[in-house]
Amino acid sequence: MLFAKFKSITTDQLKEKLTDNPTIVDVREGFEYKAGHIPSAVSLPLSQLGNGVGRFAKPQPWYLICRSGARSKRAAMMLSKAGYNVVNVKGGMNAWDGPVKK
Repeated sequence: MLFAKFKSITTDQLKEKLTDNPTIVDVREGFEYKAGHIPSAVSLPLSQLGNGVGRFAKPQPWYLICRSGARSKRAAMMLSKAGYNVVNVKGGMNAWDGPVKK
């Protein structure tokens, strides 16, 4: 049995990583993403996670974000059990005070 193994970081820690062009995956629903998201983030709603993960490489870290951190934590549990290298962003977009793209 595989156990979920992932770490969590704050939005400030994520900002420090932006110069490295990290893979940021926004797991909110499409309408939430369209209302405003981190400019480099790609949309992959939690409700569609099983259908879209194949487009990302397993070894590279994915930084998962949602509105508050709850859905991204669920996504991190699911993906880490499947062997993906994921990092949950605590506080989500509610805690993000960086640039937002609409």
